[in-house]
Amino acid sequence: MGSQGGFYQSKEFLDLVKSIGEARSKAEEDRIVLNEIETLKRRISEPDIPKRKMKEYIIRLVYIEMLGHDASFGYIHAVKMTHDDSLLVKRTGYLAVTLFLNEDHDLIILIVNTIQKDLKSDNYLVVCAALNAVCKLINEETIPAVLPQVMELLAHPKEAVRKKAIMALHRFYQKSPSSVSHLVSNFRKRLCDNDPGVMGATLCPLFELIAIDVNSYKDLVISFVSILKQVAERRLSKAYDYHQMPAPFIQIKLLKILALLGSGDKQASENMYTVVGDIFRKCDSSSNIGNAVLYECICCVSSIYPNPKLLESAADVISRFLKSDSHNLKYMGIDALGRLIKISPEIAEQHQLAVIDCLEDPDDTLKRKTFELLYKMTKSTNVEVIVDRMIDYMISINDNHYKTEIASRCVELAEQFAPSNQWFIQTMNRVFEHAGDLVNIKVAHNLMRLIAEGFGEDDDNADSKLRSSAVESYLRILGEPKLPSVFLQVICWVLGEYGTADGMFSASDITGKLCDVAEAYSNDETVKAYATTALMKIYAFEIAARRKVDMLPECQSLMEELLASHSTDLQQRAYELQAVIGLDAHAVECIMPSDASCEDIEVDRDLSFLNDYIQEAIEKGAQPYIPESERSGMLNISNFRNQDHHEASSHGLRFEAYELPKPAVQSRIPQTLIASTEIVPVPEPMYPRESYQTTMPSIPSDAGSAELKLRLEGVQKKWGRPTYTPATSTSNSTSQKTVNGTSQGDGASTVSSMRETYDSRKPQVEVSHEKQKLAASLFGGSSKTEKRPAAGHKAAKASSHMVEKSHVPKSSMEVASEKAAPAQQPPDLLDLGEPTATSTALQLDPFEQLEGLLDTTEVASAVNGAPAASRSPDIMALYADTAAGIHNKNDADLLSGLSNPSVTNMPGTTAMPQVTQSSSKGPNPKDSLEKDALVRQMGVNPSSQNPNLFKDLLG
Repeated sequence: MGSQGGFYQSKEFLDLVKSIGEARSKAEEDRIVLNEIETLKRRISEPDIPKRKMKEYIIRLVYIEMLGHDASFGYIHAVKMTHDDSLLVKRTGYLAVTLFLNEDHDLIILIVNTIQKDLKSDNYLVVCAALNAVCKLINEETIPAVLPQVMELLAHPKEAVRKKAIMALHRFYQKSPSSVSHLVSNFRKRLCDNDPGVMGATLCPLFELIAIDVNSYKDLVISFVSILKQVAERRLSKAYDYHQMPAPFIQIKLLKILALLGSGDKQASENMYTVVGDIFRKCDSSSNIGNAVLYECICCVSSIYPNPKLLESAADVISRFLKSDSHNLKYMGIDALGRLIKISPEIAEQHQLAVIDCLEDPDDTLKRKTFELLYKMTKSTNVEVIVDRMIDYMISINDNHYKTEIASRCVELAEQFAPSNQWFIQTMNRVFEHAGDLVNIKVAHNLMRLIAEGFGEDDDNADSKLRSSAVESYLRILGEPKLPSVFLQVICWVLGEYGTADGMFSASDITGKLCDVAEAYSNDETVKAYATTALMKIYAFEIAARRKVDMLPECQSLMEELLASHSTDLQQRAYELQAVIGLDAHAVECIMPSDASCEDIEVDRDLSFLNDYIQEAIEKGAQPYIPESERSGMLNISNFRNQDHHEASSHGLRFEAYELPKPAVQSRIPQTLIASTEIVPVPEPMYPRESYQTTMPSIPSDAGSAELKLRLEGVQKKWGRPTYTPATSTSNSTSQKTVNGTSQGDGASTVSSMRETYDSRKPQVEVSHEKQKLAASLFGGSSKTEKRPAAGHKAAKASSHMVEKSHVPKSSMEVASEKAAPAQQPPDLLDLGEPTATSTALQLDPFEQLEGLLDTTEVASAVNGAPAASRSPDIMALYADTAAGIHNKNDADLLSGLSNPSVTNMPGTTAMPQVTQSSSKGPNPKDSLEKDALVRQMGVNPSSQNPNLFKDLLG
């Protein structure tokens, strides 16, 4: 270290670092830093400071900024250091400036000229320092000032400069795509650079460009495959190896690009099969970076056009991941398994014991990832086990964000795959009870609609049993000390509609419970409103049934309290309740008919019931109504006569008294206005599941009228959909009851058919009976999915509300087999045998076949006197070829076109025959894939970052 300290820093600076590290509190650290700031302010302002001292002061300022304190007083000194002629001082200044300033800082304008000058320097280290500053500090307004110099550096003889120039151009594209859109073709040219590092840097901007527009880069598929093949065959220098893996970060980026280019493109995917299969076979899985490359291969296989051999190789890698003792590898295996089940659903059954082990693992992150997998593989035969597990896990966690996500998934799975309405109601009750107000309000409306509609057939006995069970369960749940508001709204609505329908509970029992709810949750106006309307329904049904109504004292006190409430909504409901109690049975039956929640309400747009009143008023001399469309252009002479008198009277003060209010006249309007509707049409639940939508019927209303029915066509609403149009019955309606009796396989026989080699490294352990039963529940049984039969309407009551069932989309394998089935057995596209290497391959430059794409004028200085005959010809016209023409070439054709004329063939290349397509459909998949298509696609797109090496020479 010496007396001057390590790294050519003074002992004073090292003592500062040591004292801050030994500080026992934040206050002590702040005191030390503030003292240092005062010292630096005093010393920096001194004249004639040596460069070595100023460099140290700037480094100390950087250290102060790292600790979160303000060092803006020294920014200008860092800018001045960038103007220095000394390389060490200039690089220190650039480093400090890039850490201190942002692209919108006022001092940026002072260093633009310096950057322009340094970009033209003869010292490539100065150029590299300026390019680093360009990537960090140049904003959209200053890009045109340095863009020409950066473009010239793309042909610089030093590979480090070319690499940083590519990075700067990429940064310009990210900040202002329009300013460099005409220069995007340079990325294609740099893909053929002699240096693999420059080529690897070019992959990053190309990946972003391909993600935006895939079709424009289809012609580069062969080039990317060729580069990946050379990298995998270790034809790069050892300098690019990482943990004995050949350029793994370049491989990962290339696999990401190939996954984009091969998605949905069979011809492009066929060119990738061989090289991806070689990586599966040769990649070392003993290191983390090797496993990362294998994981990216699985992601690529799940994105491109499916290939059976690649899927089998991916399944073997997933098996190794799941059998590992590392939680990280298990997590990767679960995630990769979730990607492959979209293509091959049966692959999950091969790893059922491993999935169950991950489900019971104490690692919470792994457990959550496993629940995501189960969510993707849910079907009608295992929905009960999976949803119950998810609810139990939801109860055990305290994270509201993830609890909301789990609750929404439980609701979605229950709505799609519920085996019975009773199970659906019980599941919803558990979700509401434990997730509380985190559940979407739309779920509550869907639950109320289900109870109102019943089984969707003319089976009144089954519907009454369903409602009776719901009433019993809700009366029992009301004994809980604290219930969420949304759940209480559902409970109040169900008790009001069906509390006394079956005669098991008296009106006094139900009304007493409702009054207790209103009193216990007096601060929640919404719950009190639902409870008040439920009381009105109970009393209305009693009056319509000609039974004597005895209002309980607590109900009377509640109504008196609400009549004086500050809430106009609660006041109105209380007055409606008071008015309904005073009516006769016939009027109440017309206002609130029993079990009319699913009835349509028609609206008389013409207000025909007012015709008699209008006619009587016209006979007494009233002016007839003139539509607004006919009013324009009409001139009323009386208006002109009275205009002067009106103006004279409007400008003076009026001293006459106000008129006395007229006595209230008893309204003759039919008392249908008293009916209230609590349940309004709401939009369908939208969940993050892909390629599947559950269409639900309309929300039932509280009350309807048999004589006067509201028609809501074209009426704009503030909430819900913009217009309400009743759904009409179609041929695809769901009034038909589906069969739930799927045969369940025996648990023991299911587990006995599983792979016995679950873990070949560990001694065989007898699987517990509970784990066998759980495996049989999750993976066993029939694979046919059945949709929940509870989403229909009664045919007699609500035929106009029948809604089409959303057809389950077919799996990608099934669609692929239907679109194109080969007329004959296609040739084997994967030759996994060892390539026969010859002595010629060892003498070739790794990127010799791509050198020809470079302009010879750009690398003239890099050749350093090489004879003209040895230079590669300029064949940039290759990019003018169409994509189809390039895809029809094999590797040998490509290499012969890209390399020197003397190189005609390369070892290890195989021709890619085109698979003919026929119009005949192939065989159907298994019976288990006919209806049990996976309807959810959730993928994590992990990002891999190439490590960047920064060297700051401070001494």
